Amino acid sequence: MPGSDTGSDISPAWVQDAVFYQIFPDRFARSTRVHKPSNLEAWDAPPTLHGYKGGDLLGVVEKLDYLQDLGITALYLNPIFASGSNHRYHTQDFHQVDPMLGGNAALDELIAACHKRGMRVVLDGVFNHASRGLLQFHDILENGSSSAYLDWFHVRHFPLHAYGGGHLGYDAWWGLAALPKFNTSTPAVREFIYQVAEKWLAAGMDGWRLDVPNEIDDDDFWRAFRARCRAVNPDAYLVGEIWDEAGRWLKGDIFDGVMNYQFNRAVLGFVAKDLAHDELARSGLNGIQHLSAGAFAETATRLLAAYPEAAVRSQLNLLGSHDTPRVATTLKGDGSALRQAFLLLFTWPGAPCLYYGDELGLRGGHDPGCRAGMPWERRDQWDEGLLGYLRVLIRARHEFAALRRGATTVSAPADGLVVVERRLEEEPPVWVVVNVGEGAAAVPTSVVPAGRYRDVLSGDVVEQAEGALVVAGRGGVLITPA
Repeated sequence: MPGSDTGSDISPAWVQDAVFYQIFPDRFARSTRVHKPSNLEAWDAPPTLHGYKGGDLLGVVEKLDYLQDLGITALYLNPIFASGSNHRYHTQDFHQVDPMLGGNAALDELIAACHKRGMRVVLDGVFNHASRGLLQFHDILENGSSSAYLDWFHVRHFPLHAYGGGHLGYDAWWGLAALPKFNTSTPAVREFIYQVAEKWLAAGMDGWRLDVPNEIDDDDFWRAFRARCRAVNPDAYLVGEIWDEAGRWLKGDIFDGVMNYQFNRAVLGFVAKDLAHDELARSGLNGIQHLSAGAFAETATRLLAAYPEAAVRSQLNLLGSHDTPRVATTLKGDGSALRQAFLLLFTWPGAPCLYYGDELGLRGGHDPGCRAGMPWERRDQWDEGLLGYLRVLIRARHEFAALRRGATTVSAPADGLVVVERRLEEEPPVWVVVNVGEGAAAVPTSVVPAGRYRDVLSGDVVEQAEGALVVAGRGGVLITPA
């Protein structure tokens, strides 16, 4: 796809216009064109920690019509390289797409099919740790202190106990024996990672989502990573999995954006009448606090001011992921709160990202519950109303440039009422009004000027005079001048 000749310190312009869809490859779609092993879980059986369902990349290709109809313009794929786990964060070969996913040829076909449709593809880069099956770590298991790769990992003593029976003898991610941590201070390791990043960008993919990058606590490593990636693809999107304050990573020399869990927490804290705290406690979203309208407006305004404008517009905004309970479960099935959360997500600066199946209102607790097979054949499990609502929201985001590139102002003119104004030069302004109260609320003309407006969500035309624009209890509107 054509680039925009961005420099290494500039975020790619396409990101702020994108609508992302996150796919967990083993669970999204299965193609008959990819040969499968025999011991697979039933597609519609409850997901397990270790079982495979056999989704693959050609299955994704075969569902691109669905995604394009929904309005998706970019895919973020959880890891796809050869691995001994269904989630593939245990990488065994960074140079080969897992054969169960269709191998390298399937990725080539997916990238070509997406680019033909004007869609982008971002891959998950897991460079903090590998697996026991990685050749270089396996060499240490075989050869001990004589291994040529001894300095590729943090080896503390021998013998290594990679399969139990004593202290590991090496550093592993969260102490998990299956995930030995790379020693990124070793020049050969750095070069290995940089070459992997370059290889797949050269193969046509459009960016990297970086897994737990804060655990490679070395800004020079990441600056060089950025420079190497941008030399191959000046439009490559680099987004880090940072759950908390991210100023260190968003100065223009490391990442373009981060997974915006801070915004996620604020939205859920504002719209929710009740939260599934038992499930959230098992994830990084533990401890979400209820926010009044005023507190949400204050928090949202602070987040807008926390980072450079280019970074704000390049955030990957989300309500759920493979690392959290599904948003419908988090909100305890509250359809009104779910719609309000999506309304805020798709009208906020940055790139909105849907986790596969959330557009259908799928339920599921923390891992593995949030990683079920996409119910293509079970339309009885689809929330068709929610799906239609999201189609309208996504279409509005594509239609109104102010929702993608406009300045943002957030206010709370009344209890339970939040108004987000998006305004871009000569383009029509857009106002988003969310009322989490039980009763109807009037929007003052000091916030939305008097005039005639169209509600993009319903198609209704409404008149605004003092107290005339009323938003139903637990409702929301998206209005623009009629």
